[in-house]
Order: sequence, then C-alpha cells, then structure tokens
Amino acid sequence: MSAAVASKTAPQPAPADLILEVNNIEVIYDHVILVLKGVSLSVPRGGIVALLGANGAGKTTTLKAISNLLRAERGEVTKGSIEFEGERVDRMTPNDLVRRGCIQVMEGRHCFGHLTVEENLLTGAFTRRDGNAAIRRDIEMVYDYFPRLRERRTAMAGYTSGGEQQMTAIGRALMSRPKMILLDEPSMGLAPQIVEEIFEIVKSLNEKEGVSFLLAEQNTNMALRYATYGYILETGRVVMDGPAQGLRENEDVKEFYLGIAEGSKKSFREVKSYKRRKRWLA
Repeated sequence: MSAAVASKTAPQPAPADLILEVNNIEVIYDHVILVLKGVSLSVPRGGIVALLGANGAGKTTTLKAISNLLRAERGEVTKGSIEFEGERVDRMTPNDLVRRGCIQVMEGRHCFGHLTVEENLLTGAFTRRDGNAAIRRDIEMVYDYFPRLRERRTAMAGYTSGGEQQMTAIGRALMSRPKMILLDEPSMGLAPQIVEEIFEIVKSLNEKEGVSFLLAEQNTNMALRYATYGYILETGRVVMDGPAQGLRENEDVKEFYLGIAEGSKKSFREVKSYKRRKRWLA
C-alpha cells in the first residue's frame, strides 16, 4: 500500500476532535540549518500517535517545536503553525503550554539526581494552584500506576535504575495534570521487559485518564503495537503516514524499519517507491 493510497483511505478525525495540529512547519537552527521541511501531523483527543524514524530524522526537533523548547538551542519555527486545542501555541512560552495541559517528557530520562523520587514527582506540580490535598491524591495515583516508584519514593533519583528514572519522568509529567504528553524515546537504553512495562502503563494512562500521547520512537515495532496512527519521518520530512495497523503491514515499513524483509537495510531514498512518495508529498 503506497503512502498516497494510505492517506486517501485513512480515516481522518474531524477538526473538533483534534487536540494537536502541526501545520506545515519548518524549523531552522542558528538561522542556517534547515532541520524540518514542511512537517504536518495531528493527534486526536484521547489518541496515541507514533512519530517514527531513525536517529536524526527530526523526531526530537518536532517535539521541541511543539513544546516551545527550540529557543534554548538556538532553533525556531520559521514557517507554519502549531495549534493545541484549537489555539495557536507556537509563540507561547513553555510554561504557558504546560499550564494549558501539554508537557514533554524529554529523551534521556531527565530527573533531578540529587532529589528523591517523590521530590522529583512534586516538581511536576509547580504550575498547580489546587492545594496540597489534590497534589497528594495525584502522588498516590502516580504510585498506583508505577508501584515500583512507591517502593523507591525516598531513594535519590540519580541512584535508581534507568527504568525507574523513566517512570519518574513520566510520573512527574502526570503531576501537572496534562491533557497531552509528548514522549520522546521512552525505550532508549532500557531492557525489553521494562520497555513493555512502560508502554503498557502509557496505554493504561491513555484509556483510564484520557491522556493523549505523541510518541517519538525508534522502536517502530513496539510503537505501532500501542499507537492508533503513525507518521514516519526521514531527513526532516514526513514520508509516510497512516493507521498503525496499515503501517505494520506495509512492505516498505517491514523492510526499512521492522527488519522483516530479506537483504540489507535500505533508505527510502534508494528505492523507486520513495521517489513516488516524494512526488506525492510535493
């Protein structure tokens, strides 16, 4: 199934049902380096959408563009627009976006190593004004989803395992009461059983708490098991998108990203089918 066919047949959510819309954005670093080239994507309210691609494809840059963290790295969105719940947000501060319910969990499990696990979780509630009782209830909610963190609540985060630090980072995001979480490479550097445990928790948070997820991942197989829709990035462009099941069954995705086809791994740019997609995108 070609990308053109996938996009024509894939059911697209109505605008009123979208929590996030990224419209044809272009990102430049240092006023010179063009990193994203007309990226468009959308996330339905209550959905899990996967943003897939190899290292360097532009996944992290896309998330940072949405969460307004580019300026700290001398990057900027120079074209296009980003809307969260129907409101343009690409000119807001990161704090403003967090208060509106959109928060990013950074790649690399960024925790405050000198604080305990529970102190890390509490930092996620710094924008809230609903009182200590509500915050304590949400701490218990996080511990219900991550029982291992309850056991390690008094441990210094810097001395916990990689999986526990990833759980702490997601739990800290939950403490802001998000409507949507941008989750960057949650599987990086973790054992397969821990990765599956974290993805199961993401699924549970989506189903029980109604949190929407935009999930940037190199682990295409795992991401497409839990997402409902996916976008594949290569060198700053979306080269394919469609329902997760369709992408999992697509022969090109199997060969280039799932490693199922015979022969060596290839780039989309090395095959005629990619050239057809490139013309379609243009």
